[in-house]
Amino acid sequence: MSSKLNRIVQMDALIRSGAYPGVKTFMERFEVGERAVHFDLEYFRSTLQAPLAYDRRQHGYYYANPAWSLPGVMVSEGELLSFFLSIELARRYLGTTFEAPLRSAVEKLAASLPVAVKVDLGQLAQHYSFGAGATAAVDPYLLLALDRAIRDRRPLDVTYFTPSRNALTERTLNPYHLHNARGDWQLIAFDSYRGRVLTFAVERIRLWSVRHNESFVWLDGFSLDAYLASQFVSERTDEPITFVIWFDPYQAHYIRERHWHVTQEPLEEHADGSATMRITAGTPGEIKRWVLGFGSHARVIAPQALADEVQAELRAALQRYEHSSGTESIVQGGVVG
Repeated sequence: MSSKLNRIVQMDALIRSGAYPGVKTFMERFEVGERAVHFDLEYFRSTLQAPLAYDRRQHGYYYANPAWSLPGVMVSEGELLSFFLSIELARRYLGTTFEAPLRSAVEKLAASLPVAVKVDLGQLAQHYSFGAGATAAVDPYLLLALDRAIRDRRPLDVTYFTPSRNALTERTLNPYHLHNARGDWQLIAFDSYRGRVLTFAVERIRLWSVRHNESFVWLDGFSLDAYLASQFVSERTDEPITFVIWFDPYQAHYIRERHWHVTQEPLEEHADGSATMRITAGTPGEIKRWVLGFGSHARVIAPQALADEVQAELRAALQRYEHSSGTESIVQGGVVG
């Protein structure tokens, strides 16, 4: 679904829920400016002829006629295709628990279209497939709970597992944002235990409880955009680090095809076809693992400390292989010591 249509549908759901959402609620929910929200509200009144009313006591909007509903035909064939593809992706990240209601939603949209632009959903399912990769399993009801807590600004108590310490800790979090990094869900939240904003792997939340009778405000001066820009994929540092990485001609083709980070500068091209990348983000550990994935086709130029770490890692890996030679026999069907 187009971003505009998607916003209208979600605004309608918020208004219909009886929560009396206001302009500020819509701005925070959809991360848009006040002007865009007022345009949307005017679209409800003038184009959709919605019985939109404002309750001054509740400081929010409601429908004067609760029986009113959005028009049945609001999407084009292309928008339906976009919606269908987003549903297929959502299934892989939310699990199959919500497959029935998700498919019901897209089928209702398809049924509302004129005959001239009908889309065969069965054919679409055959034409498109998605591989989610090695993603961690997350309870879909946890995602829903987090979404509501973020939307309503409710603190939550969690039991969180930290693998590096192999320990469970009890924490109270003020949830700000859900971020999906290459298929894995991350919660950006203010942690009262640490006294600062941190990123939590959602799959490591073992137990959770939302404090429905409490609310919170964002940390003064916190910028979500700046926070996300400071991490490469999922890890970040408070102090920015500039990484300079050289890629040989073979790997440079792949690097040119993708935009890797919001801080990425234009690639420095070399006469032999190689290229040098500069980004300012992430932590050395995450960048190190990324660079190692390119093997001999990449080399860290700066910072020198990271280049030294990569060299040490490669030497250790080589030693691991050299020391294992002669102690293991590879046979068909497995490894025999």
